[in-house]
Amino acid sequence: MDFKLTDEEVLIRKLARDFAEKEVRPIAKELSHNKGFPTEVYQKMGELGLAGVPYPEEYGGGGGSWLAFAIVHEEIARVDPSVANSIMGNSSVCSLLSSFGTHEQKEKWLTSILTGQKIGAIALTESNAGSDANNLSTTAKLVGDEWVINGSKTFISNSGTEITGPIIVAAVTGTDERGRKEIGTFIVPKETAGVLVGPQLQKIGFKGNDTRELTFDNCRIPEGNLLGDKAKGYRQTLATISSGRFLIAAMGVGLAQGCLDMSLEYVKERKAFGRQLSEFQNIQFKLAEIATKIELARMITYKAAVLKDKNEPFAMEASMAKLYATKSAMEIAHEAVQMHGGYGIMEEYDVSRFFGDAKVLEIVEGTNEIQKMIISRQLIKN
Repeated sequence: MDFKLTDEEVLIRKLARDFAEKEVRPIAKELSHNKGFPTEVYQKMGELGLAGVPYPEEYGGGGGSWLAFAIVHEEIARVDPSVANSIMGNSSVCSLLSSFGTHEQKEKWLTSILTGQKIGAIALTESNAGSDANNLSTTAKLVGDEWVINGSKTFISNSGTEITGPIIVAAVTGTDERGRKEIGTFIVPKETAGVLVGPQLQKIGFKGNDTRELTFDNCRIPEGNLLGDKAKGYRQTLATISSGRFLIAAMGVGLAQGCLDMSLEYVKERKAFGRQLSEFQNIQFKLAEIATKIELARMITYKAAVLKDKNEPFAMEASMAKLYATKSAMEIAHEAVQMHGGYGIMEEYDVSRFFGDAKVLEIVEGTNEIQKMIISRQLIKN
């Protein structure tokens, strides 16, 4: 088993780390306070190829590995998880378009996203339906040569920015012979008549990530904007969500690494009772446990990415990575705040921001309880 990264992956890691330090870190606090989307930063990521690492070069992607893409998320999240989440949400759209879109759809929508000109959003979650597809109430009906969409979605990342382009909407198209809902996915440009974009939702973390509610009121799109099969949209979405889960895990690794970096710097400078905090055995043991958790989380995350690169089954490993890495990130963020003492709850110290971000990681892309369900089902099935 070779744990060594390829030369390309090492290069991408350096590119992402340098970008995070030079472009993201200087504005991270401002993003948190102003709760705005960093349009210029995202566009620069697109220009550097960081937003489209594993996607086809034919459409503006990098043609690289999913492991390299996970590393990009890790390095950006080490500085600001909310910016990394904007890339992750965008990647779900890119995966759907890349896997199920026609050549014309890819040329029209995928290229503009991969090059940073536009950002995509995926509208799946509803107020009464998250991971439960059978509870979706948004509908899409074919009227002549147009699909008419009605319904609402919530917690939709990247949906209201000035460069938001295609929104991939999951909607009920009918029922099968067993009475189960058939779901399709549709490409809806944000500026389409009947698309109502709500105000920015206020979260405890990811404050630099645009998140809104969307309402579709007799929203009409061309028949050709159906993505893939009109009855298999949810299955198509699930096929791409597993990739998103190990990318969220990579963000958890990056966040945890950022907490460790900040804690090491703090305990080597801060003194108590005439000694540096780093000289206290309790602090040393905490640091050792944190570093071990990070390395374990990194390994299962990288394994899931490598399995995808090899076209091998990876859904269970992706859920394991998401579960362990985000749970560990939450625990590590808590320990980092504790080690900083009173300063840990001050907004001027980034550990306080990371604490809120860590909680969000446990929720997005399927709660950790959902991950346990997925893992246990795979264990019982196999």
